Amino acid sequence: MGATSSQEDSRALIRFEGIGKTFGRVRALTDIDFAFLPGECVGIAGHNGAGKSTLMSVLAGVYAPTQGRIEVDGHDAPHYDANAARNAGVRCVFQELSLCANLTVAENMTVVHPHLHGRGWRRKATALMREKLDEIFPDHGLKGGELVSDLTLTQQQMVEIARAFTVTDTPVRLVILDEPTSSLDAHTAEQLLAFVRRAAAERGITCLLITHMLGEIERVADRVMVMRDGGIVGVLPRAQSSRASIIQAMGQHLEADKSPAAARARNARSDQAHFRWNVGVKKHTVIEASRGEIVGFAGLAGQGQTEALLSIYDAATRHGAARTKVAFVAGDRGRDGVFPVWSIAQNLDLRWLLGGAKRKRGLVDFAAARELVEAWRAKIGIRGASMNAGILSLSGGNQQKVLFARALACDAELILMDDPTRGVDVGTKRDIYQLVHEEAAKGRTFIWYTTENEELSHCDRTYVFRSAAVTRVLHADECTEEALLAASFEDQAA
Repeated sequence: MGATSSQEDSRALIRFEGIGKTFGRVRALTDIDFAFLPGECVGIAGHNGAGKSTLMSVLAGVYAPTQGRIEVDGHDAPHYDANAARNAGVRCVFQELSLCANLTVAENMTVVHPHLHGRGWRRKATALMREKLDEIFPDHGLKGGELVSDLTLTQQQMVEIARAFTVTDTPVRLVILDEPTSSLDAHTAEQLLAFVRRAAAERGITCLLITHMLGEIERVADRVMVMRDGGIVGVLPRAQSSRASIIQAMGQHLEADKSPAAARARNARSDQAHFRWNVGVKKHTVIEASRGEIVGFAGLAGQGQTEALLSIYDAATRHGAARTKVAFVAGDRGRDGVFPVWSIAQNLDLRWLLGGAKRKRGLVDFAAARELVEAWRAKIGIRGASMNAGILSLSGGNQQKVLFARALACDAELILMDDPTRGVDVGTKRDIYQLVHEEAAKGRTFIWYTTENEELSHCDRTYVFRSAAVTRVLHADECTEEALLAASFEDQAA
């Protein structure tokens, strides 16, 4: 599906015809027909593993198609590779960021802009980066000389996006944005979406937005490409691209999100044991959580939420009478979550490494380990690969599901979650929310930092952070978008 009209074909920047891609016996793409038109914003939706990132890798010239043909500006491009894509004006912001952590922001500019060389290149690179950051993310706070490894994940995402839109030699004509807001808070994400609309409308740049945040697609997309099982199952015009219609095209159905009302009633018992920690750098803040409670962390990204989670983890695992069994779901899976050379099964069940695995005659009971892995594979819905395959064979969203399953498969009584649904599709998110509620009902405590304000409706209480301190504590019935924004921008309160 997805064939375009002859009028669209004639003015297409890049056109795919019958594109397919296989990896061994795995068919990742099947018969893709689509014309990418100048100056439009295309939303791309689909569940994890639907083929979205593979399709974008073909468009970026990273993967050569196994079948089909590609046209650029109406001319056949039989040898379409990364160099040809760059000459066509294609730029990429992939879901897994490509910045070199050991280089500065300015030095990272030269990785994708080789014309930045010679005398004064550093000054020019810094000026170009700051100019683009100012345009997309006003008040970003970056100078250009920072080491990337010292930046927060949000700041790295901002740098990667700004680098893609920066022009040095070849004009930017098409930008692929793969989950660009996954590490951004609501305010910064809105800045990016507004810029995307301007870039398309005023400069004729084609913007491809791959995201599981269907509300973002509703707001900015001129057309929506819906993918399932490696193919295009629908192309929706702007007038028909509601969240409900996109989900329906994906082959999923809407269900009411599970309300935290039951959890609130459950946690109303005052005799339950409490967790209590002091966190914060500039100002100590007390964080409290009851057993079986779901506590949210919110606020603009980079305001100390992750540091607070790490502080709680450190306090919970410190030797002493108050030591707590705790699991941590990392937000930056590439850096802090997955073991890239290990299999899916090994990444899911780490108890054998940590000494907590079930043992038989003093040895790890691998039969029991396999049983646990298969049980969680079915429960969390990890599909499309053998559990003995490498973890990197999975899509980013499925890798995140493995990390989530790892945390829940252990016997931790406290689960710390650092924006755990980054890059996860709407159906999987619903399953994760249900699991969180089910595990909370069994007495497990969750502390959940999220950049998606909608997810805070699942929390019993939410601590809003600003400048590494809590500005407000909102109970479930107070946690509105307006209250969150007000607390996110106000100075430190009590």
